[in-house]
Amino acid sequence: MANEPNINLIRVNRPQLTRRKFLQLSGISSMGLFLGGCGTPALEDLVGKLSEPLNQKVEGLIFKPQKLVPEFSTREIQPEALIINTFRDTPIIDPVKYRLIVDGEVNHPLSLSLADIQALPMTSMIIRHICVEGWAAIVQWGGIGMGEIVALAQPKANVQYAYFKSADGYYESWDIASALHPQTLLAYQKNSKPLPVENGAPLRLASPIKLGYKQSKWVTQITLTSYLSPFKGYWEDQGYEWFAGL
Repeated sequence: MANEPNINLIRVNRPQLTRRKFLQLSGISSMGLFLGGCGTPALEDLVGKLSEPLNQKVEGLIFKPQKLVPEFSTREIQPEALIINTFRDTPIIDPVKYRLIVDGEVNHPLSLSLADIQALPMTSMIIRHICVEGWAAIVQWGGIGMGEIVALAQPKANVQYAYFKSADGYYESWDIASALHPQTLLAYQKNSKPLPVENGAPLRLASPIKLGYKQSKWVTQITLTSYLSPFKGYWEDQGYEWFAGL
């Protein structure tokens, strides 16, 4: 993986989010916690395949990579409904120094400034954001399609997954088909205004095809790879479902 991008962070400490005390100690299996070792890429490949959630293949068969999710009208936007969740603290990122790193199994690694990203064709969509905690919000997101970024990086033919690293230490992984869905965005606008810091500025994932915990905020690095690491995502490694499709 590439080194950490050169970003200027000021930490604003907040109580660590426990995902409503991990859904009130619901007893979700934490199988991911037993996968604490990290070996060679070949070993990670093997362990990743063996530990792959059983429902991935089922949900993958149901998922239609190019099928659009119906969107909402502007009058249906719910400006106050999007609850602010952070798992640790809120990083404040200097937008001038910000860089989005795209690396891994690609032919053209990228280091993009926010200006570079905003110079690309913008896409806007009004979708429902659904949280595993039981709430939802209709939001308008504006940004660059993930497919545009992936295409610029020229991924190798065997790429199957996209890993997302965030400035606050959060991490996530998606199947590449979901990452390339036409409604999966790297958003820098919310409700036609610049994305607020608490919602993930300067760049966050937004998509109607995944639950909210898959939609990383403050994204600084995307790694495209052919294997699924034992470390699949912050909440997944505590027992949450990996595919998390809607």
